Amino acid sequence: MFRWTLHGDGRTLAPDAIVLPEQRLAWPLTIGIGAQHVVAMFGATFLVPLLTGFPPSTTLLFSGIGTLLFLTITRNRVPSYLGSSFAFIAPITASTAAESMGAALGGVMITGVLLALLGLLVARIGTRWIGALMPPVVMGSIVALIGFNLAPTAYENFQQSAVTATITLCAVVLCTALFKGLLGRVSVLLGVLVGYIAAVLRGEVDFTAVAAAAWVGLPEFHHPEFHLGLLPMFLPVVVVLLAENVGHVTSVGLMTGRNLDHMVGRTLASDGLATALSAGFGGSPTTTYGENIGVMSATRVYSTAAYWVAGAVAIGLSLSPKVGAAIFTIPPGVLGGVTFVLYGLIGIVGVRMWVDGRVDFSRPKNQFTAGVALVVGIADVTWTFEGITLTGIALGTVSALVIYHAMNLLGHASGTEVKAPEPTELSASDAEH
Repeated sequence: MFRWTLHGDGRTLAPDAIVLPEQRLAWPLTIGIGAQHVVAMFGATFLVPLLTGFPPSTTLLFSGIGTLLFLTITRNRVPSYLGSSFAFIAPITASTAAESMGAALGGVMITGVLLALLGLLVARIGTRWIGALMPPVVMGSIVALIGFNLAPTAYENFQQSAVTATITLCAVVLCTALFKGLLGRVSVLLGVLVGYIAAVLRGEVDFTAVAAAAWVGLPEFHHPEFHLGLLPMFLPVVVVLLAENVGHVTSVGLMTGRNLDHMVGRTLASDGLATALSAGFGGSPTTTYGENIGVMSATRVYSTAAYWVAGAVAIGLSLSPKVGAAIFTIPPGVLGGVTFVLYGLIGIVGVRMWVDGRVDFSRPKNQFTAGVALVVGIADVTWTFEGITLTGIALGTVSALVIYHAMNLLGHASGTEVKAPEPTELSASDAEH
């Protein structure tokens, strides 16, 4: 488990060479790259507890533990860091408002267990059924509606300090446009730092809690409560985690020149177990992180040794309550600015799935699947019956699945599926009406 082959002399890397998962560089370089992975995930991972009210230090602790668990279960074959999952923000926020933090943790834990069971199923029967159940138009619609469903939350924070929020938003955009390499990859974190400095200068930050917090101590722990009526809000998240996980494994496989499809069952199971474990103590749910794929792409170092270092560094940082208190001082205006970007990007990930999957939107079944699902999700349509509440995310997911498969089945049965007519140009008189 802890044996890696030294790549070359351990200190130099040819321009076209890569460090494979089972290899490593010299330990000083490996430690530096591992710390870089922590920096890459830091900003996004801490935004989830900030937005949901979960304790940041606990989130960081189980982010590190989850990463080490992931590496153990996958036998060091898939390099990955497990950071906080944005897909859970909407159901966590709704569950906390309806019941309590404990109720939200219960929903997260059950979702994690379901994802782990899905991983075991995939390990046994393969992944082909996933594409049949959720083709690109369905999966893209579900991912997109989760991001766009969060838009009102971002605007609420934005309104609390429009000036600070605007500065933060502009800083994220400018950092992304101006910086390349690692700095470009952590543009969200840089934007948050710029917005935070602006908030301090505007007198919007209170450091009282930071001064009172200890330098060393255990994180704050909470335990889950189970309200089955809230579970439907969490179930669609499984689809997003599935897409994220498969996408991560595929990306790593392409970058390392290996087919890692046989590892998807293990990666899903380990991600689910890490999420359930985190929820058992008050931490945020976890998922594989695209930010860290960016670091691997930039450095061409895929050594799992660096991820063991990253997990250990995260655990070490989590044992400082002062760090958690400092993170909680980030004001709503900063969060509003950065979430305008992040929530929008979640939606665009879904759109990208349509593009990558070459979804033909001239076909009515694709138009109706995406159109209805997005409207239901964005409007946050809610349906309550017998104590069970289905929110826009859950109903949007159901809409996408039912409409696509129903129209697909009926179209094949009747042979009437046709492309939608091309739009015609309006005359001047028509346009006036």
